[in-house]
Amino acid sequence: MRLLATLFRLITLYNTLANLAGLRGLSWSERLAVPLTVLSWRLPAAKWPAVIALLIPALIAQLGLATLRRRRLDPRQRLRPGVYADRQITRLDVPARHGPVPALHIVPRGGATAAVLVTHGSGCDKTFYAWRLVDALIERGLAVMLIDLDGHGESPRPQSFPHMVDSVTDPLNWLRLRYRRIGALGMSLGGAVLARAVADGAPVDVLALWEVPPRLRLNAREYRQVQIREALAIIQLRMLHLFRDGAIDHVIRAWQTSGIRATIGTWDLFDALDVPGSLRALAQRQPPLPALMVYAGRDAIVPPAAAAEIAALAAGWAEYRLLPFASHISLPIDLACISLTSAWLHRRLTATAESEWHQSGRTPMPAEPSCKNLG
Repeated sequence: MRLLATLFRLITLYNTLANLAGLRGLSWSERLAVPLTVLSWRLPAAKWPAVIALLIPALIAQLGLATLRRRRLDPRQRLRPGVYADRQITRLDVPARHGPVPALHIVPRGGATAAVLVTHGSGCDKTFYAWRLVDALIERGLAVMLIDLDGHGESPRPQSFPHMVDSVTDPLNWLRLRYRRIGALGMSLGGAVLARAVADGAPVDVLALWEVPPRLRLNAREYRQVQIREALAIIQLRMLHLFRDGAIDHVIRAWQTSGIRATIGTWDLFDALDVPGSLRALAQRQPPLPALMVYAGRDAIVPPAAAAEIAALAAGWAEYRLLPFASHISLPIDLACISLTSAWLHRRLTATAESEWHQSGRTPMPAEPSCKNLG
């Protein structure tokens, strides 16, 4: 009896802590959390050795109950096409020279004068843990376009070069016809493709890059070590915020993607994209292109020497930020990274855009896009 009472006490305590932290995905009740915890402390308790032995079983029970209770709490639903209180999401196939690019066009309900194109990392897709970034940009009045890179997600084309660069340039041209100011944010491989596209003349007013390697060369042993280091780096309390948005099973399922379909390997693709060459070309622009580069201090894929190389290439024309506790995997979902990037994009894009649109007498892009939904 004392063991069952102690198990109940621990489960209710875990539930209360999850609620106090705002982690809905790890809780099974809000209204009953405090009353049940108070009740549990009135029950007879086991001795400390038994309490310690029950900590893990109670945590497993708590997570199981939370998963059952929050089975509908899926953050990916926030990226489904439809009309919402603060935004409209439209599924598009954006016309491009090598074939349509699958995209989600997300517009604040009040319209927007500036938009941000987002390109994901290798092996991911347009919705991969993107809901927090989208929320942050929409809250700041920026429209967003998420696209699938060639070889990823719903894209009908394999990963190849140079077609992959064109499939980023053409969505940027599509946005340029509809918005006064255009920003672009690329993560890892998506940032490498984006940097090359902008260096080659793709139309953007500001550019943000997350954790883009200058090159990528790993043998089998090094790759296994990288996987282990990245897995260990992501196990930190900072990542618990994901459970504010979703239940455990949904947060885990969000990791699943369709993989990569390619005619060129990712290592060789980075060589072809030539990130250092792209950054050197951008550094020579006059006037300088406003750019932000964010890197992670615990990144196993972009080690300190590689990050330092990027910092040197950014010197004198771009802003460089290093987040010491983030890793390659965690940086795109790190709240500090999302906050500083969305604030930077808003500051760089909207003030000028609103002023120019006001002077021109034109109106912002409405929430209901006039283009045909080809999805």
